[in-house]
Order: sequence, then C-alpha cells, then structure tokens
Amino acid sequence: MGLFDMFKSDSGEKMTPHLAFATSLLYMMSADGEIDPEEVGHLLSVLGGSDDGNGSIGVGAQSQALLDSAVKYRRKNSIETFLQAATPLLSDAQKMCILVNLIDSSLADGQPEPEEQALFAKFLAAFGVSEERFRPFFEVIMIKSDRTVFTNSNHPSNQAGHQVRLSV
Repeated sequence: MGLFDMFKSDSGEKMTPHLAFATSLLYMMSADGEIDPEEVGHLLSVLGGSDDGNGSIGVGAQSQALLDSAVKYRRKNSIETFLQAATPLLSDAQKMCILVNLIDSSLADGQPEPEEQALFAKFLAAFGVSEERFRPFFEVIMIKSDRTVFTNSNHPSNQAGHQVRLSV
C-alpha cells in the first residue's frame, strides 16, 4: 500500500444499466468543460427531480444515490473506460434511450458544442448505432427543442403548406 492510497476513492458500485444512464448524462454535461443550469435541469428531470416545497429542486433519495455513484464514477474513469464497461450491459432499447437523452441534454442550453458532438459520436460508435439509424430520433429531438416556431412567424416550418415529417 502506497502512502496516498488511503485517499483513493472508489465508487464501490458495480456498473448497471441505470448507473450507465446517469453517468452518460454526466459525461455529456461536462463535455464542454462547463455545466449549464439547463443541463442540470434536464438531468434532474430524467432522474426524477422533485421540488422540496421551498422552491429548491432536488432529487429523491434513490435518485440521489444513483447520482452520487455516477459522479464518483465520472470523476474516476475516462469515457473510453466507461464505454467499455457499460456497453455490453445495455440492451438496444437502453442504448437508444441513452442516445436520445444525450442529444436532448446537449440541446438543453440551445446548441450542441463541438465537444458534445464529438462525445456523441463516441457513444454512437461504441453502441454500434449508425447515424442513419439514429437520424429519425435526432429529428424528433430537434423538433421538440425548436421553440422558435412559436416566437418567429417567419420560421420556415410555419410557412403555409409545410408539414413536419421524419426522414426514413
């Protein structure tokens, strides 16, 4: 045992699909070097955020434990280590859920930063999901996130005869 081994922290958590979900969001939130309030709001909403009655938003005990474990894992492990550990544990539905939430998180503050885009590409590759397969999911999230259709009467999607459709 080295002199400083007592300071090493280990999450002590075995990787699970739920932990992978929470940890994935933390990697995305921190990809650009800053965590925006909108990203925190998205994280709390998908992990089960709640109002404590005093105007403060937090998470329940179970979600807090999950978040604590995810934070510890994120601090200790590279994205490559994480993807190697998490990917084999995830079903296709869990991978797609993570990917959709990662895109939603990256758009929470308005626009995905280049670092977030690069990180998302790593997730796609690790999960074995092509951009072509993911494109319809991406389009839905883009539609959901584009609230300028309400504030810009000249928005191309507000033009007469325009119909929103997904590419196939």
